[in-house]
Amino acid sequence: MDLVGWVQLAVALILIWTLLVIVLVVAGQRLLARELALLLPNLVRLFTGLARDPRVPLPAKVVLGLASLWLASPIDLIPDFIPVVGSFDDAIVAGLALRIVLSATDERIVREHWHGDSATLDRILRVVRFGGRKPPPALP
Repeated sequence: MDLVGWVQLAVALILIWTLLVIVLVVAGQRLLARELALLLPNLVRLFTGLARDPRVPLPAKVVLGLASLWLASPIDLIPDFIPVVGSFDDAIVAGLALRIVLSATDERIVREHWHGDSATLDRILRVVRFGGRKPPPALP
């Protein structure tokens, strides 16, 4: 996929993300909309806990570290000052990192470090697993 294709994909995903938050608020699902808005802070806390956990293998911690650098970087594809959608590119990076961590460690460890709503983590894990398909092979 070329740069234009990636930009089009990013714009489409941003529009879907924004529409989802708006639909949730209109439908009276304020808790879910709030969890979606708090996704980035909860992911940062999750990554910090996983990076400090001795049960998580070193290669997975390296991935967490790289993802954390991306999350902390002031340079983003979508500026963070834009409400809700500003965190979208961060959520993609976090999801990919979480997928790698899940392939290398037990899901129970991830659940221990999650500080948000458990239903939100369930949704995240379903998305990270790409609809329940077989996860990638574990890291060495």
